[in-house]
Amino acid sequence: MADPSTYRPKPGQIPDSPGVYKFRDEHRRVIYVGKAKSLRQRLANYFQDLASLHPRTRSMVTTASSVEWTVVTTEVEALQLEYTWIKEFDPRFNVKYRDDKSYPYLAVTLNEDYPRVQVMRGAKKKGVRYFGPYGHAWAIRETVDLMLRVFPVRTCSAGVFKNAARTGRPCLLGYIGKCSAPCVGRISAEDHRELAEDFCDFMAGRTGAYLRRLEKEMAAAADEMEYERAARLRDDIEALRRAMEKSAVVLADDTDADLIALAEDELEAAVQIFHVRGGRVRGQRGWVTDKVEAVTTGDLVEHAVQQLYGEESGDAVPKEVLVPALPDPVAPVQAWLAERRGSGVDLRVPQRGDKRALMETVQRNAQQALVLHKTKRASDLTTRSRALEEIAAALDLDSAPLRIECFDISHLQGDDVVASMVVFEDGLARKSEYRRFQIKGRVGDTQVWHGEGQDDVRSMHEVIARRFKRYIAEKEKTGEWAEETTPEEALTEEDGRPKRFAYPPQLVVVDGGKPQVAAAKRAMDELGIDDVAVCGLAKRLEEVWLPDEDDPVVLPRSSEGLYLLQRVRDEAHRFAIAYQRKKRAKRFRAGPLDAVPGLGETRKQALIKHFGSVKKLRSATIEQICEVPGIGRKTAETIAAALAGAAPAAPAVNTATGEIIEEEAPVTAEAAEAPAGAVERRGQET
Repeated sequence: MADPSTYRPKPGQIPDSPGVYKFRDEHRRVIYVGKAKSLRQRLANYFQDLASLHPRTRSMVTTASSVEWTVVTTEVEALQLEYTWIKEFDPRFNVKYRDDKSYPYLAVTLNEDYPRVQVMRGAKKKGVRYFGPYGHAWAIRETVDLMLRVFPVRTCSAGVFKNAARTGRPCLLGYIGKCSAPCVGRISAEDHRELAEDFCDFMAGRTGAYLRRLEKEMAAAADEMEYERAARLRDDIEALRRAMEKSAVVLADDTDADLIALAEDELEAAVQIFHVRGGRVRGQRGWVTDKVEAVTTGDLVEHAVQQLYGEESGDAVPKEVLVPALPDPVAPVQAWLAERRGSGVDLRVPQRGDKRALMETVQRNAQQALVLHKTKRASDLTTRSRALEEIAAALDLDSAPLRIECFDISHLQGDDVVASMVVFEDGLARKSEYRRFQIKGRVGDTQVWHGEGQDDVRSMHEVIARRFKRYIAEKEKTGEWAEETTPEEALTEEDGRPKRFAYPPQLVVVDGGKPQVAAAKRAMDELGIDDVAVCGLAKRLEEVWLPDEDDPVVLPRSSEGLYLLQRVRDEAHRFAIAYQRKKRAKRFRAGPLDAVPGLGETRKQALIKHFGSVKKLRSATIEQICEVPGIGRKTAETIAAALAGAAPAAPAVNTATGEIIEEEAPVTAEAAEAPAGAVERRGQET
């Protein structure tokens, strides 16, 4: 635990101006990002007597080992830079909002020649118009099914569209009138785009004018005694009204607003957002966060607004944002929102009327979301803390292992031996730090063994040694172990982020029993690593093995610590198996051209396309190979030498007739992607 007085800036060194500051730990990792109207006043609050600080703030300043800052011109710039840094560094002591699920949107791909209506999840794409989010994908499909009667916009995939254009026959929706069939030319691209824009206008809330226009057309058709057309328009109006009924009317027709509500306790906070467009609730979403810093309701609102609109612009930012409490100060946040929208945004607390009543509904949803989240053990902060404390007590560690790394070996009867490294921080998986290894039988330049066969102990020794040799190399490169090194000189990259292996764990877990643990410990002893604990989790009885101990540690079956170790071990096993299968499938699909050094996938496909098969390529001269675009003489000589040295494939046999096929079949892209199951292999994966 660090003493904040050791890295406290000197008096007068901190500027009295707006800016953003970063706290870093002893490994130069950013652990907290904040902004301030006055950097001098704000940072002075962190260097008070520790007893007077909030417990979470005290934990942060004692974990940190340095502080640095960047001066900006305005508070709006500070808000934007704070959001950028939180996204970039993912500091462990900042509020982190986690989507409780990936919400589906109704999307219209206006960036295509023939716009398509579809369900989309994930990151938003440029040129696509989004509506939602919706609670369920089926709700989107029901709405679209009703509206396609009036707005027969394309809904098919690119493959179906191209196939229909090639054959000249539309899909089923084209035959039943729910698609205008632009694929076969029933409607021009311009008219189809206008249809898609009308669809977007209706979904955006401009419903009244469109319905009135249809009603006038229906009346005119009836007056002209075109009863079939009038009946069709009547059914269209009914379909649109049914689609509108799926979105509850809550506010005036011209209201575009987002309502944000919070439910919080000492440890966590749940956020719920209702998106109201055209007076109707068009979508709902929610997040849950751990309160790892001392924050007020206004601070949580500010973080939620940053999370919600940080990547948005234009109409995606509504005219009104209604919140339970205002950030302090509110002017920079309001100016930042207006900048993203391109016009004024009203950020306020509703006091009375329909908006206040709707805010109470959103608040009840937030409270229910927090209660539901509390029932999920894996995401419960208290449960994770208890699990880490139980592990520390069982393994006799000085403190809770905030970073755990787990290693597993996977192979198929000794072939394709690989290893995985997964990382858990604060009891949660940190997938960006996962790593995978190919077992080579060497550590650095030293050949240890041949790297093949079922020798999990040697494999474990190699992967642990390689991981910590990289750790030592990174530390020596940054100068962290030098006697006189300034924090600025210890940065591993220009932006100050540690490199891949520069951050050590407090606990290493290996998948296995006493032999694997002994191998891991021996590798660390050889490198002089004596401040990282090691243990192994054996699958048979879920025993925890420690180095130099004859008997295992047996944790109770109901132990939260055992649950966490099992999750870590199972994740490492899953990650290793996935890599081993991918590597094996790639080997099964390998051909003679894969052995040619420096020959990439594009040029391999060009060679096969030019000659038709590997057999014809093998018989070609160097001059003929040079005729392929992108192939020079030196490369052609390498290809010819590699194919001449490779044994020709055995002749193919037609299993139905017994006929030997003389000519080698052309290698197509589909054949190159054939599943590895085409080669039968029996064995046991580990």
